[in-house]
Amino acid sequence: MPSHLFADHPAQPPEPGSVDALISQTRRLRGEVDAVRRDTVVDDDDAQGRWQRALCDLAVHQLDDLGEHLGQLKEGLPAAPELDGPHGTDGPDGLCEHAAGYDAAGPEAQQTRVGSAEWNLLTDEVNWSEELFQIFGRSPEAGPLPLDELGSTLFSDDQPLLTSMVTACLVDGKPIDGEFRIVRADGRVRTLHMRGEPVLDSDGCTASMWAVLRDVSELRRSQRAVRESRDSLQRRREIAQTEHRLAVELQEAVLPPWRGSLRLPHHTTGALDVAAHYLPAATGALVGGDWYDALELPDGRSLLTVGDLTGHGVTATSGMAMMLGALRGMAMAGIEPGPLMGWLNQLLEASAQPALGSAVCCRYDPARRVLSWAQAGHPAPLLFRGGSGHALQPPEGVLLGATSGAAYGQAEERLEPGDVLVLHTDGLTPHSIEFGRADGAERLLSLAPRFTGARSARDCVRMVVEEFGSGEREDDACVLVARVGG
Repeated sequence: MPSHLFADHPAQPPEPGSVDALISQTRRLRGEVDAVRRDTVVDDDDAQGRWQRALCDLAVHQLDDLGEHLGQLKEGLPAAPELDGPHGTDGPDGLCEHAAGYDAAGPEAQQTRVGSAEWNLLTDEVNWSEELFQIFGRSPEAGPLPLDELGSTLFSDDQPLLTSMVTACLVDGKPIDGEFRIVRADGRVRTLHMRGEPVLDSDGCTASMWAVLRDVSELRRSQRAVRESRDSLQRRREIAQTEHRLAVELQEAVLPPWRGSLRLPHHTTGALDVAAHYLPAATGALVGGDWYDALELPDGRSLLTVGDLTGHGVTATSGMAMMLGALRGMAMAGIEPGPLMGWLNQLLEASAQPALGSAVCCRYDPARRVLSWAQAGHPAPLLFRGGSGHALQPPEGVLLGATSGAAYGQAEERLEPGDVLVLHTDGLTPHSIEFGRADGAERLLSLAPRFTGARSARDCVRMVVEEFGSGEREDDACVLVARVGG
């Protein structure tokens, strides 16, 4: 842009080689960014992906603008020494009209985005570049708009801004730098950024005003998309953090308050030494519906249970709270494990939030050292005795919530002093294509020799956590260990 000090102040052109190098770098970078944009897969629920795609779109628009500016800068360089050759004619300023621009950057870069204008205050002459006619959607035959008519194309809300900028430029000699919206002849709305300066004559008076107008509609649209997607992502993160906090608080309120070891029943021969542990998923946001519990029942027997509901977050933990509360109530009322599972299945089926669940429910009689238990699509308890271990033979039982009116069997197992019983949820031994559920169970059973030397159920839990708690866990899990006393 010419200096506002004097109209005949010469501008120093950049070196041709430096402009060519910048154009090449811009083209290459634009292609690389566009490749990243094409590879960005976005769906309706992916706020992170939409934000990344919007940033790529914005970067592409800015590189297109940069490429176009550099192309125009190159067109303004002095022409080659061949003045009258067949490859082109010189313009009025001795510039080659066919100088190479930024044509290889693709169709988006070739859209007209920058035009210039000069309003002569002494002769009322107005000069618009061809690009400016295209930006305004105005035919060159209609002629350029005088300065006092330019505001007629603007939104009414933006007209005072243009008036203020032009007045400050012409009266106070201040440069113009602002944006406004125009309505083209075809009805399309465009956002233009205008930068201009007064041009002074030899006496220091304003002779004309020169300006460059840039169509920034796509750039502003991309910036708005980035801002909106970023705000949406931030809101989702805040909601997720709130839900996670609520899920954690609900889980802590529902799971048993006791830590360490628990003796059930109290002061009775054959009582159980019980310990349990919750293992969170590798990503802390995945708070699931896993539960464990152990409590003394009114008839002197003890309840042991672990279970898991599908899903994560507040929905899963609230469902877990409902299931565990119902299970505790029915166990306290004396309902046996098999029928109890049937009632849980009916409860989950009638729930407003459909889900599936798996569970093991055990009732232990210390007088007879007999374990009565039922399961619903859940890994069977593991029994360790004499340095070896095995899974108990499961009675009939499908997932909770899977089948209406499902019947659940019940099994009994006589325990001996020193036996160790391990109940766990499915997430403790995750299975995949390479490793099945049986592989995880074998890892648990391989702890049998170490359990033999354990002094308490808490020691056994510590061994399980050391074996399974260090890896990258995709889901949360619970483990409960009960050791039969003498």
